[in-house]
Amino acid sequence: MLGLSALGIGFATFLIFLMMMILLLIGMPLGFLTGLVALFFTFGWFGPGAIGMVGTRVFSFVTEYSLVAIPMFVLMASLLDKTGVARDLYNAMRLVAGRLKGGVGVQTVVVAALLAAMSGIIGGETVLLGMLALPQMLRLGYDKNLAIGTVVAGGSLGTMIPPSIVLIMYGMTSNVSIGDLFTAAIIPGLILVFMYISYILIRCYLNPAMGPPAPQSDLAMSRKEKLRSLGHVLLPLTIVGWVLGSIYGGIASVTEAACMGVIGVFLSAIIRKELSYQIVHSALQQTMRTCGMIIWIGIGASAVVGIYNLMGGKRFVETAILGLDVPSFVIILMMMAILLVLGMFLDWIGIVMLTMPIFVPIIKSLGYDPIWFGVVFCINMQVSFLSPPFGPAAFYLKSVAPPDISLVDIYKSVWPFITMQVIALTLVLIFPEIALFFLD
Repeated sequence: MLGLSALGIGFATFLIFLMMMILLLIGMPLGFLTGLVALFFTFGWFGPGAIGMVGTRVFSFVTEYSLVAIPMFVLMASLLDKTGVARDLYNAMRLVAGRLKGGVGVQTVVVAALLAAMSGIIGGETVLLGMLALPQMLRLGYDKNLAIGTVVAGGSLGTMIPPSIVLIMYGMTSNVSIGDLFTAAIIPGLILVFMYISYILIRCYLNPAMGPPAPQSDLAMSRKEKLRSLGHVLLPLTIVGWVLGSIYGGIASVTEAACMGVIGVFLSAIIRKELSYQIVHSALQQTMRTCGMIIWIGIGASAVVGIYNLMGGKRFVETAILGLDVPSFVIILMMMAILLVLGMFLDWIGIVMLTMPIFVPIIKSLGYDPIWFGVVFCINMQVSFLSPPFGPAAFYLKSVAPPDISLVDIYKSVWPFITMQVIALTLVLIFPEIALFFLD
């Protein structure tokens, strides 16, 4: 196996890409295949004595302090799911939007944004909305494609709205302030929420049959029930203020704020008299499974990127890209195209770990702000979350959707929302001040 270095870094780059594609196609998990590729090129390029370099790279990743925030936010999302806070929040929001044409769709997007602001988790939010919102919209006679698209697009807001785990991983791999990333993502996230709501309302007012208002029987509430519903809204808003307020106010770091968020959800569950051993046990199990997946992918990707950089790959890619006789903005567009293509086949965790250690130094050398690029990257990952053939949103929703809704139905429903995401991506690319407004 020795002697790979004689083939040159250009051929090695092609071989790494080819090996990863083949292993992905045969079904090997991304975390394991990246680790296997890292070991293969460690032996083949440097020899057996270099195996310690892989361990050093992995150790530096798993001991990253910011990584602690991820299991905390995942645990928050799990507890929100298990305790029924999210369910009651969704039901309470009908007081605001229920009488509008398309009101339940608007309600779904608003609740999705609030859930994203509480936990930053993507897949669990899609499943939750699929169980709460989709049956409600279908029962009311909503257009099937509009209902499905609203759920998957709302579920993808967790990639963008702070405290997004995608932003946390980007900040770790790019060595930029996670707090600044959260601040920069506020306006783009709100733009996406506004675009989704506007699209739903326009479609439903042009054609009321696509999203009829909820019947009066669904909206009838006594004064006591309205007050109870108000409480169901105030508790989640308090958690959002607790977490994000502590970050933006400089009271706590992102990791510390994540721990405060878990405490807030625990207190909320105690107030609601829903906390039990079974709920905590189930939430911890779900957190372990989710974080195990993230950590294994991160370990494998950090190993292969570390070895590739030691082989001279980072310098090779930088020279190849910066040597192109094109404007710098064209290079940015090339990166966006690469990320969009990778998003059709890879999970966002693998994409951020594999590409950002290479892309971000190039961004800096071109004179662009890495905070702005992080926001652009997150919008790009929203597109990948929905886009076929392997958009995870479709599979998350399919797991809880009625049997008559197929994957084809889901993929047909996402295109208007993908279009809006691409429009938002274009706006932030052309006008970086949208993301940097609060940082100037």
